[in-house]
Amino acid sequence: MTLTPSLRKLALTLHVTSSMGWFSAVAAFLALAVAGLTSQDVQTARSADLAMDLTAWFVIVPFCFASLLTGLVSSLGTPWGLFRHYWVLVKLLITIPATLILLVHMQPISLLASAASKTVLTWPGADLHGLRNLLVTAAGAALLTLLVLTTLSMYKPRGMTRYGWRRQRELRTPSQP
Repeated sequence: MTLTPSLRKLALTLHVTSSMGWFSAVAAFLALAVAGLTSQDVQTARSADLAMDLTAWFVIVPFCFASLLTGLVSSLGTPWGLFRHYWVLVKLLITIPATLILLVHMQPISLLASAASKTVLTWPGADLHGLRNLLVTAAGAALLTLLVLTTLSMYKPRGMTRYGWRRQRELRTPSQP
């Protein structure tokens, strides 16, 4: 399946937009996580925790899935292919686990937000300090991962897979009747 040039540009535009949205939303999440971890003000910490939950569910998760889906469409509908070039394959092999890790981290994010919405006087509790550290660390690691994905997209390191070489030979060699 090859996309027309206008559809290819649309798919690429959607992919770049959703990927940068994912990156930006994780950066905002990291800022909120640091604010929640370091703030001595109860209201600021509670607000940060509630905002992290909303940001994660309504911005990060949708952009993550949009980026994965548009990346698949772009790779399958362009000459780059999904399995022809190592840089595309590496992006896929990083994005899928990153998506799964995000989904795993949604539970502690929601747990923290739930505690923030119920607790009034004892917030921020020392028992949640480890969870807050985890979210700061995870958001930092996610930003680094997304930076690696962006770098792969921009530099497109050379190297074709065996499938890519075979496919390239098939396309160059005329079919025998």
